[in-house]
Amino acid sequence: MQIHNLKRQHKNKKDRMVGRGGKHAKTSGRGGKGQTARAGNKRRPELRDIIKKLPKNRGYKFNSFQIKPVGVSFDKIMGAYSNGGTVDPISLLELKIISKKKGIVPKVKILNGKKDFNLKIKISKCFVSDSVKKKIAELGGEIEL
Repeated sequence: MQIHNLKRQHKNKKDRMVGRGGKHAKTSGRGGKGQTARAGNKRRPELRDIIKKLPKNRGYKFNSFQIKPVGVSFDKIMGAYSNGGTVDPISLLELKIISKKKGIVPKVKILNGKKDFNLKIKISKCFVSDSVKKKIAELGGEIEL
């Protein structure tokens, strides 16, 4: 018996084939390639984009969508009302001093005008600035909330 006639008792184990056919090694099931196989594959998670769009203002509140009162100068009220009239949002709407917002009669705040006024008026269901409150009290008018 010579060395070239010797045979192994156990044959060598074959290495697994790579995924170009063969047994089930990497991508032998034909997965892969496409966008994930290319360089620069960094897709942004959708949730991150949603988070980025949320407002980050300090003190942001979701109830800030309330309709704010409409400011009305007392000069306009002097021109529209006679002595002893009653000022309320509905009468201001009828006189077209204010208009509806989204189909709703808005709240009204009466602000001080540039002219001096001398009307004795009753104000109801309106917010009133402090300077107007003083002047109406001096003239003998009334304010109801």
